[in-house]
Amino acid sequence: MSAATEVGGHLDCELLAVRLAHAQRLGNMGWAEWNLRTGCIIWSDQTYSIFGRDPDDGPLRLAEVADHVEPADLAALDELLWTVGQGVEPVQAEFRIRRGAGDVRNLRMVLEPLMAPGGPTGVHGVIQDITGRRRAERIMSESRRQLLEARVQAAEERHVMLALREAILPEPVGCLDLPRTRIAVRYVPAEKTASLGGDWFEAAALPDDRVLLAIGDVSGHGLPAIAHMAQLRHALIGLTMTGAPPNRLLAWLNDLVLHRLADTTATAIVGHLDTATGVFTWGQAGNLAPILVRDGVASQLDPPRGVLLGAAGDRPYRLATTELRDGDLLLMFTDGLVERRDRDIDEGLDLVMTAACKLPGCDLDEGLDRLLTDIGGPNPEDDACLLAVGILGWC
Repeated sequence: MSAATEVGGHLDCELLAVRLAHAQRLGNMGWAEWNLRTGCIIWSDQTYSIFGRDPDDGPLRLAEVADHVEPADLAALDELLWTVGQGVEPVQAEFRIRRGAGDVRNLRMVLEPLMAPGGPTGVHGVIQDITGRRRAERIMSESRRQLLEARVQAAEERHVMLALREAILPEPVGCLDLPRTRIAVRYVPAEKTASLGGDWFEAAALPDDRVLLAIGDVSGHGLPAIAHMAQLRHALIGLTMTGAPPNRLLAWLNDLVLHRLADTTATAIVGHLDTATGVFTWGQAGNLAPILVRDGVASQLDPPRGVLLGAAGDRPYRLATTELRDGDLLLMFTDGLVERRDRDIDEGLDLVMTAACKLPGCDLDEGLDRLLTDIGGPNPEDDACLLAVGILGWC
């Protein structure tokens, strides 16, 4: 063999050794060999690193490994050593070692008997530090536990909030039959618990043969929004008994929000339907205008001027009047019905108007269910209220 070949082979071996050492460091894995006949022990550099042992102190004998193992894991090591001593096949175990004060490491050790015609001559071992992996698994397990607890808590909070809403704002079963009108309502909760908010409605006959029709939405979500919704709605019911027109009622509600509901705004539509003449007199405070369906064609009413409740104290609320005819359908709604993160509000309005044209006059309650399906179901991010008013003559 030439000198060049010998030198090249030596370089190849050195390069292979460097690469093997690098691979051991990357995998945090080392190897060891214990010769049971001669007592010779060989450890790789990474094995010393895994045990936190100075190479000058030499390797540990197999029996000495137990001195570094956590007491609770000694049984696993004893079983490993006993099994490999039978000289049958490779065996493995996991245990923890303590390298110093507070430095506990998780190890996986694979031992393989070295066999000769006369019996086992030694043991070859591969040792891997899996502390990082086990730590990550514990973190993942804890995260899953916390996520499950959060889901359970969210479900409980949702149940409480829905129960509170139901107590404050019970939804009628089926349609309300008021003079010359049929009214159906829906409260559609958001799919996400944290998005339950302060949407509300009101439909009630007044002493003078008019019908109060109102709908609104308080800013925010959760219990504070629901509490503010209750105050606003109850105030409206009481103020309505004064006989004041809708724009005056909105002005009073605006004062309430400004002075009693701190850091809150709200939208609303308040209207009176004269059942004798069919005239709907209404005002709005930042709410989307109602949709009128007449002769199978849907259009949005022109809204009178009115700013958000709680936005300003010196802006007047105007009135609008709409004459409703037999067979007309009026649909009032909050913005959660049409606003979605994944589509423009005009697209949402078009979907609602298209679906509103299909509402049957004889079964408004069932019709609202179909409308919600046609527009894509509940809004994941926001709740919504719908109030549909059918004028006598549908059936």
